[in-house]
Amino acid sequence: MIALKGHGRAYMRAGGKTHVTKAGKVAKKGLWYNIAQKKKRGEKMRKKGAKGAPTEKAIQRSQLKNGGSAAWTRKEGKNPSGGLNAKGRASYTKGTLKAPSKKVGNPRRASFCARMGGMKKKLTSAKTARDPNSRINKSLRAWNC
Repeated sequence: MIALKGHGRAYMRAGGKTHVTKAGKVAKKGLWYNIAQKKKRGEKMRKKGAKGAPTEKAIQRSQLKNGGSAAWTRKEGKNPSGGLNAKGRASYTKGTLKAPSKKVGNPRRASFCARMGGMKKKLTSAKTARDPNSRINKSLRAWNC
């Protein structure tokens, strides 16, 4: 890293940690960059499971967009009208998520409305609570709360 003159640590520039992609974008040097460079130099890849070889988990993480974040944390996994879309629900790995239910009398719906209604009151600012386009208000509408 190179410190910019007179700015201290807060304004550090990442020297050598980024590269320009074929599309002309600046990206961090990661697993696939290292693999491409190794092939370019004519070196052979390490065998699966060998010391220093990328693990299966590292390869899967590098194939995800935005440095390994799942779809439910990004825009492409969120439903514009609130909550998650099918892709977002499928990418969530800590449990099985089901689609919102608008049916009155459904215990899942009642539980969700009670939890999220309380969150809206206690954990959001007054501005967010009034904003019809906030994620929490969109989710409450999607569940018919």
